[in-house]
Amino acid sequence: MKKCVIIAEAGVNHNGSISLAKKLIDVAKKAGADYVKFQTFKAHSLVTKKVRVTKYQKVNQPHGSTQYQMLKKYELSYEGHLELINYCKKKKIKFISTAFDLESLKMLMKFKPKLIKIGSGDINNLPLLKYAASFKIPIIFSTGMSNIIEIKQAIKILNKNGLPKKKITVLQCNTEYPTPFKDVNLRAMVEIKKITSLHVGYSDHTKGIEAAIAAVALGATIIEKHFTINNNLKGPDHKVSLEPIELANLVKSIRNVELSLGSKLKKITKSEKKNFKLVRRSIVAKKNIKKGDFYSYDNLTVKRPAFGISPLKWENIIGKKAKRNFDIDEFIK
Repeated sequence: MKKCVIIAEAGVNHNGSISLAKKLIDVAKKAGADYVKFQTFKAHSLVTKKVRVTKYQKVNQPHGSTQYQMLKKYELSYEGHLELINYCKKKKIKFISTAFDLESLKMLMKFKPKLIKIGSGDINNLPLLKYAASFKIPIIFSTGMSNIIEIKQAIKILNKNGLPKKKITVLQCNTEYPTPFKDVNLRAMVEIKKITSLHVGYSDHTKGIEAAIAAVALGATIIEKHFTINNNLKGPDHKVSLEPIELANLVKSIRNVELSLGSKLKKITKSEKKNFKLVRRSIVAKKNIKKGDFYSYDNLTVKRPAFGISPLKWENIIGKKAKRNFDIDEFIK
């Protein structure tokens, strides 16, 4: 069974600081994540200057700030990206970043990434999808705020522009921060897989780790989860992100779930074999039996361990004569 890819989403939790971004990379590596993910954007290419912040973004934000003002603080330069990519290589963890606009995607492609991530807000961004598909490298796209028709449209755009289905992974997602558990809808992930025949995963914005773990049990091949150094830091996403110990617990739990899923074959496992004889039963004397007595429900029973005749032979034994004396609890032979 192929292991689920775990993406530790640093996002903008670096607060515009390269040194903090490096600390986030350290945390992701220590936790055992496969990727650490950032967000690449140019505020002037992403939002108009007067659009207000969303409700969840208001947390820990200056009163009255716009999305443009907020995002401008979190932009990472080309040099900043290069420094983080090199640091990831040094730490032996893979780097990935969500491209939020064409300008940013063009910059990211200069680093020759092995994977492209498209966020929920761009599921209908035809120019971005078309350009991303042209590189013919695997694409992951989130599906928050969308329906199955829009998902199919996005897939069609990617296919039409040269990206085969086998290189597409669709992430079930809800863009409310934090996502109420009643709105997670992991069954939609299963349905998306059924309808599209694509790989699926889950981008988790809930508090805690339960939903992500459940998604793995349901077949997610990729899990994406926000994390931070400290929930009390200033910034839009820190409050809904996992702290280091929680991220480590998520990774450990996912790996344990994968082991637990096993294979479809039902068999006696290696760990069970030592218990087999001691827990299974044998046919034994229920009371003292004399030679010549007939075996019956009155003088036979089944008890542990399984060192004698299997209870499956019960009907073959009942009614036959004892060929010798048997004491109580003695195996019938």
